[in-house]
Amino acid sequence: MSITRYEAWVLTQEARALLHRLGRVKPFALQEPMLPAAAITLSAQTGIETYLTRGRRELREIVESFLKWLTINRLRGLTAAEAQQRFTVLRLRFNRVLTQFDLFNDVITQRSENETGVWLSGLDVAAADALALPGNYYSVPPLICYLDRGVGAAIRRTRTRLPGGGDNPVSIIRVPRERMIGSGIASSLFHEVGHQGASLLNLVPSLTPVLKGLQKGSGLSRVAWELFERWISEIVADFWSVARVGVTSTLGLIGVVSLPRVFVFRMGLDDPHPIPWIRVKISSAIGNALYPHEQWERISKLWESYYPTEGLDEKKRQLLAILESTIPAFIAVLMHHRPKSLRGRTLSEVLDAAQRTPARLRLLFAAWQKKPWEMYKASPSLTFAAIGQARADGQLSPEDEGNVLAKLLTHWALRSTLDASEVCANQPRRSALQMNTKLNLLVS
Repeated sequence: MSITRYEAWVLTQEARALLHRLGRVKPFALQEPMLPAAAITLSAQTGIETYLTRGRRELREIVESFLKWLTINRLRGLTAAEAQQRFTVLRLRFNRVLTQFDLFNDVITQRSENETGVWLSGLDVAAADALALPGNYYSVPPLICYLDRGVGAAIRRTRTRLPGGGDNPVSIIRVPRERMIGSGIASSLFHEVGHQGASLLNLVPSLTPVLKGLQKGSGLSRVAWELFERWISEIVADFWSVARVGVTSTLGLIGVVSLPRVFVFRMGLDDPHPIPWIRVKISSAIGNALYPHEQWERISKLWESYYPTEGLDEKKRQLLAILESTIPAFIAVLMHHRPKSLRGRTLSEVLDAAQRTPARLRLLFAAWQKKPWEMYKASPSLTFAAIGQARADGQLSPEDEGNVLAKLLTHWALRSTLDASEVCANQPRRSALQMNTKLNLLVS
């Protein structure tokens, strides 16, 4: 039976209501109050607004097309069920747009929080610094940090698929709120940055066949290399973090995986994260390979004292033992791997890890104690590394560490804001027509 006038009218009203509600979804720049120093970078804001504007525009065109289709086909045998089915799909598309808007809204809304918003902007700067590599290996994508509950961090990398479809225009990093503010936040933040860097450099795909080639023989030795292959994405991110902030990374990792004993020794068959107990061992081994020093052995022994293997079943103890004995060979693979994306260089070379030895970090911190203003001139990742080393050495109290980092995050946020303002001021002015066109696209 063909759709009646009343049935078509109801669907028309619902479609028009969608259009009206869609018009209420405004750009963040028109509704999110925040200090200039707390704002996300211009490239991040442009990327988000452009993406969402495109989604709204496409949805508006689809709704208008539906209304025309309904008008034309109402008298051509169209049934109410067919029209309702098409409208239902349309409404799902509408909810997808709102889901993506809420995803970014949850991130941006925190920028209006007192102090927290500015600190998050400072973390954006630190994350971009940790991701930047000299040599034009890639362009650093926009990065946005936000806080959430829990002890672990996470990242939604740029150009990955968003819920409901479409590619993410920015890299979104979730940071544990309980780490604000201490040097341990750099461990979590730079680990997630490592995931983005590894993706841009295709490190995991280049390492996977190498690790597969080492899975020879049988027994636990083969299992060890199979596990290292399964865990390689998380280990590469840990490598990046250790290369950026040294002992700060490993101590921060201990803070994350210090869980009830059953969790520290638990292994999930499909979990890309290493067994927590062995993960700390790997992090310490990475640190010792990058910056040979007695502190790594001391940290490893500390971890063993927290979680002794006595009392585990024999099979698990054997697995941990073979994994630990294989770590040196595995770290050698990481240290000497030269992927095509790095044009013949190793990851430690491009990350300039040699400049962040414990001795150099201690000299930097000692110099900053005499001339504190010099600390504000250093790169954020280097500053985090030196402060974290001082904290590990007992040269800086937790209270002083938190106070110093709060000031540094504020400084980085303010500096990036002023730098961006200066760049805009020095650029040629756009014509009124160009500016109006851009604004009309964002507001539409």
